[in-house]
Amino acid sequence: MLQKLKPLLGISCALLLGASLTGCSLLPAEEEALKPPLVKPAEENYRTVTVERGDISQEINGSGSLESTNTELVQFKGQGGRIEKVNVSAGDQVKKGDVLVQLNLDGLDVQLKELELALAKTKLWVKQATLADNTDDLKLANLQLEIDTIKYERLLSTFNSKQLVAGMNGQVTFVEELKEGDFVEPYQTLVIISDPSQLRVALRVEDATSMSSVEVGYPAQVIFGSQTIDGKVVQTPSSAPETLNPQLLERYSKTVYIKMPTLPADAKIGMLTDVKIILQHREDILKIPRSGLRNFLGRTFVRTLDEENKVREIDVETGIKGSTEIEITKGLEEGTIVVLQ
Repeated sequence: MLQKLKPLLGISCALLLGASLTGCSLLPAEEEALKPPLVKPAEENYRTVTVERGDISQEINGSGSLESTNTELVQFKGQGGRIEKVNVSAGDQVKKGDVLVQLNLDGLDVQLKELELALAKTKLWVKQATLADNTDDLKLANLQLEIDTIKYERLLSTFNSKQLVAGMNGQVTFVEELKEGDFVEPYQTLVIISDPSQLRVALRVEDATSMSSVEVGYPAQVIFGSQTIDGKVVQTPSSAPETLNPQLLERYSKTVYIKMPTLPADAKIGMLTDVKIILQHREDILKIPRSGLRNFLGRTFVRTLDEENKVREIDVETGIKGSTEIEITKGLEEGTIVVLQ
């Protein structure tokens, strides 16, 4: 029996082996993994500038305004009082002797008229006594005239002290905000009168470092629209006159004044101007934009590009610092390419 099954078993194994081989050939062959593409690294883009020669200036730039060099601070000197009327406004033109501010008179005007009448009567008495050649009567009349004159002059002085009067011709550039009934103190500045024919430029500078660099005599350029006029600094905080006025003291501490030999025909108090004060100026020097200079841990340096587009750091020394450029005194040569920040 076993001998009969051996041929069948051989056939079965052959069939199984063939099926197995056939089945393996039907499966797809495994694909090889794709290699990543080769990507060329992007080149760094730099903002650069070439070191060049030229001129450079250290300047103070700002906006100034015209103001008068001759002003009068109008104040009540003897005593204050309550306001009756303010007769002027800022911008008004006034003449010497004009009444600017009037205090309450409290009947002084009537009393003054009464003394004026009494004085006139006494003068008439003196005249009549003189014509009558009455020595005793004339003596009494003259004595009364002296008394009435003293009374009148004293009351007139008190009356005049109730008025603020312009001491010069000019333009009103300041008036204290006052209304009827307000009380004012002696030596309180109520009105400022300015001479419009004597003008200079006032430039306010908040930066104390820049302010300390300015000296009397420094050149300045004052720009009125399309017209530029050369002038010079005539007053700085260090050369300002002494004053006990706190407002003037604060103003002088932050203001540079510039005088010009000529002014535009339409120049007037309050006109705005552009001002440039030149602190230092040098010609034919090496310079770069200020954005090319770097500072780190006390080191001053620039970054440069060589012929192979490689970045190098070079220590430098600087000179004048302009508004947008800076002088390089050591470390660079003309034509070097500097990388900007």
